[in-house]
Amino acid sequence: MSKVGLLLCGGQGSRFHGQVNKLIHPLGSSVVVEVSLAAMMGAGFDFNIVVDGAVDVGRYLAPGVLHVRNPDWKDGMATSLKCGVEAAKRLGVDSLIVGLGDQPGIPASSWKAVGQSHGRPIAVATYHGKRRNPVRLDSSIWELLPESGDEGARALFRAYPELVEEVDCLGDPRDIDTLEDLIKWNNF
Repeated sequence: MSKVGLLLCGGQGSRFHGQVNKLIHPLGSSVVVEVSLAAMMGAGFDFNIVVDGAVDVGRYLAPGVLHVRNPDWKDGMATSLKCGVEAAKRLGVDSLIVGLGDQPGIPASSWKAVGQSHGRPIAVATYHGKRRNPVRLDSSIWELLPESGDEGARALFRAYPELVEEVDCLGDPRDIDTLEDLIKWNNF
């Protein structure tokens, strides 16, 4: 079963009031998107895709990462997920493991654990019992995903709970939504 890691980086980050978009803001000796990308790539997927929109993160991507631009990013996260699904279809893969570019505390081990789960068509990482990213979406359910709005796989969790399995993971799934969040991350 071929798998692709998909990092969604399409949003504007309207709650973040830094000098640059949160995804390209410094985090330690790197930038936020590079930290998240390194974790996804560390899981050893067959392919890796990054979908951006509001800000071009292309210069921060590692060689071999498929860079997809979402021209409809203003219409919500679901449009970035749709772009990633279309790219995955072109690659002929069976499964997507999806995460967000603003969650640098999710380690490669969590990406890998979710990717290796095979009990149901949808797998979601859990941290202390709470569902977060990454999420594995088998190709059999891609047509069920919303095509607009700010919700992706969560819509399927509610509509098709019997299709979802939970995978216990380690790491810190907090998003960087504000400048204060980033300051906390940089002080760890």
